[in-house]
Amino acid sequence: MKRPTIPDLANAAGVSVSTVNRVLNQPESVRAPTRERVLGVAKEIGFYGVGTIQHGVSAHRQTHKIGILLLQKGRRFYRNLGETMQAEVAARSNENVDLNLEYLEDLSPERVAERLIAMGNKCEAVALVAAQHPVVANAIDEVMAKGVPVASLIAPLSAQGNVSFIGLDNWKVGRTAAWAFNRIVRKPGKIGILLGNFRYRNQEMNESGFRSYFREHNSEFTLLEPLATYESAAAARELTENLLKEHPDLCGLFVSGGGITGALSALRSSQKRDDFVAVGYELFDETRSALIDGTLTMVISHPMETFARETITTLIKAKKAGADAGAQRVALGFEIHTSENV
Repeated sequence: MKRPTIPDLANAAGVSVSTVNRVLNQPESVRAPTRERVLGVAKEIGFYGVGTIQHGVSAHRQTHKIGILLLQKGRRFYRNLGETMQAEVAARSNENVDLNLEYLEDLSPERVAERLIAMGNKCEAVALVAAQHPVVANAIDEVMAKGVPVASLIAPLSAQGNVSFIGLDNWKVGRTAAWAFNRIVRKPGKIGILLGNFRYRNQEMNESGFRSYFREHNSEFTLLEPLATYESAAAARELTENLLKEHPDLCGLFVSGGGITGALSALRSSQKRDDFVAVGYELFDETRSALIDGTLTMVISHPMETFARETITTLIKAKKAGADAGAQRVALGFEIHTSENV
């Protein structure tokens, strides 16, 4: 087979020969969508000058400098999320995204605010996971005052400015978890609730939806007061052990926040009961194993690839629109996992 020529590429891409020549020699004179189309077709047909086209197109793509602040890298969920964000950026062939990804080991409001401001000084749009706190809200306003839009991930955040949000509908998450207990538990009893931090608004909404379902559908369950793990696996283990010891009639545990690996260790160390239901949050290696061995009954999780794609897309849109354009809200559909579908 003869190798494709410039006329062949022009015909396949639906453009003129002169347009292909300009893409090769003067890419800045061709509209970006046309350059991208010619590049895509050149790859498909094996055009000999695809490298030249690739170089020209890449050089004239708009670059977006975005920053993302996630929680501790040692936690499997956030490490997976960060890697998925990086993969999403790498897969974007029609734009250059300069991603500044940082993991926060110190989750104090002061440290979060410090890193947010630093990220805002070098990026055009920033997203972060954080607990609601006046110090963090003030930092958000400081960043947005410089024209840099801010979006919250997983947990909604509020400030004087318009803060976008990408995450789950946590009211529905809580009600879905409650539905599972109501449908699976054989005899209503006490349910323990673990939260990561009372200031994470997604977890607060999880609990509200959880309680609202039982008020509406089954008041025979007793929902214990939520206990904060402060995102610590060790604290979650101790709290779970205490719940099992103090409430021998406990029929279930809803882990709505951080530290789930500690709660799983405590459940595995206790006497296994077929009538005990445990619902957790986020799918990763440890929770997958817990579903398989029966320690967890169900896991509600963010759809990772969709989450990453919507985050990058929202930040780019916000950057183009400007900090005063108004908040964007992207509600993701959540995934439900059991031992039968992991």
